[in-house]
Amino acid sequence: MVLTGALVTTDVCFAADWYTGKEPVVAQDDWIVAVDAAATVTSNSSAFGAVTATIAPVNTLTESGPRVRLQNVTGVYSYPDTANGRTVRGFQEEVSALFGYEWIWQQAAIAGYIGFNVRHNELSIPDPGNPVVGTGVGAKIAADIYLNPTVDTLFAANASYSTLFRAYYARVRAGVAVADGVFIGPEATFLGDAFFNQWRVGAHLTGFLVGPVKFSLGAGYAYDRVQKGGYYTSVEARAAF
Repeated sequence: MVLTGALVTTDVCFAADWYTGKEPVVAQDDWIVAVDAAATVTSNSSAFGAVTATIAPVNTLTESGPRVRLQNVTGVYSYPDTANGRTVRGFQEEVSALFGYEWIWQQAAIAGYIGFNVRHNELSIPDPGNPVVGTGVGAKIAADIYLNPTVDTLFAANASYSTLFRAYYARVRAGVAVADGVFIGPEATFLGDAFFNQWRVGAHLTGFLVGPVKFSLGAGYAYDRVQKGGYYTSVEARAAF
């Protein structure tokens, strides 16, 4: 059986992103809520955390049906204001409420969502060159895809877009099994908005269990428009109830 995980969010300058993963086949099949927690840190001066709840209001998460997704993302970042020789520090918080539908098959799951997001972004000092500040509301769409082309291979993708500052996020993962339900392989992420853009290329280890919680780790190279090259690390966890 397959459960899709939380969608990475579209963030103003940096994004916390998290894992869409495969649940092991177990006797329990009455999960109605999945909670995903994630943290991403980059050497490009950003640290973000996210908590996402995906809810099946009609049946269970192991069956096709309607979904409700609630998400909170909070983080800090900084970047140089080279024109004035200063460092701009930012704080960002975003909440999203999305409604959608998920189709689940034996070796695949596809979900689509639509809703809105509210984001607050503040800077330590005024930066006239950065229009992505203040508090706003936008329409948001998102999609998740999870595939097991074979029993030992994985393909997963997440994407979202918000009309608020034209923020976008896309992440793709592929993997091969190193244990039952545990995959290792490459990943790539692209994110940005009206002020910022970044891409990341790295590797992930997805699906290992610690008790009832499923984890994913990622690390690799990050490049953004403002601070250029750097590195990122991420850790993600999922529990279903």
